[in-house]
Amino acid sequence: MPAILTLTLNPAIDETVSLERLRPGHVHRARAVSFHAGGKGVNVAACLADWGASVTATGILGEDNQACFTALFKAKGIADEFIRAPGETRTNIKLSHDDDTTDINLPGLPVSAEMVAALSARAEALAQPGGLALLAGSLPADVAPDIYATLTARLAAKGVRVLLDSSGPPLAAALKGPVLPFALKPNRAELEALLGTPLNTNEALLAAARALVARGVALVVVSLGAEGALFVTQNAALHAQLPALRVASTVGAGDAMVAGIIAALDEEAGLERTARLATAFAAGKLTRPGPNLPPRAEVEVLADAVTIQTP
Repeated sequence: MPAILTLTLNPAIDETVSLERLRPGHVHRARAVSFHAGGKGVNVAACLADWGASVTATGILGEDNQACFTALFKAKGIADEFIRAPGETRTNIKLSHDDDTTDINLPGLPVSAEMVAALSARAEALAQPGGLALLAGSLPADVAPDIYATLTARLAAKGVRVLLDSSGPPLAAALKGPVLPFALKPNRAELEALLGTPLNTNEALLAAARALVARGVALVVVSLGAEGALFVTQNAALHAQLPALRVASTVGAGDAMVAGIIAALDEEAGLERTARLATAFAAGKLTRPGPNLPPRAEVEVLADAVTIQTP
């Protein structure tokens, strides 16, 4: 089995509606609409597949509207290990307007304790010692917030490096677990919510990331949107940024950054290469709609163009 596993408990079909501008309370005529299989782990798997990595995706899908997911997995060569459940996978509406995106995330499928147990067992069976596993995204309403903490401990016991990309109670619970994730990728707002304090300066962000490293997380990446990202380990800290690019879609750029982190860890890269590759993945995604990267050679060109500074 592939050594990279992504797990998405709450996938979604991303419906992106393009508007010239958004005026609340007014009727709008959309310029275009597109549908993409989504969810953090799905997006990450798609980007890794574009890079050429072998990746398995698992999670829980609604069997009534799974076609766009199965088509994506087949087109990209992703090993599909999703459990199917009765009902429909949720749709997330993304309004693209005024050079920005407004997200409307709908509730997910009802997920029983039996489904969670089955998925946990499947993830443990699929994950390889020495491999990488991503636990990503929000949770369905009925799933306990400590699920990521439990999965992290079970996978780490197999010698798997676990990356967590979540927020709110699931992130907080994972940081109280018996085993902490190997890597985290919060954005500024998620880190502020976790700590309960604003992080308005680079010094505050760096201190917050270093505090997580001191607790036992090997790598903390704080994504900062157009300002790039902060990469922190026990021994080093780097700030990575690209010049402004022509943007096709900002949807999934953070997920592309996670894919770049995983690709770098898969090749046992150092921190600078990790920062360059993760930033290049995110930048490359900005030039493409949907969970897609440019060809590998173009991503490497972007990686060489990343500006690296010591914060």
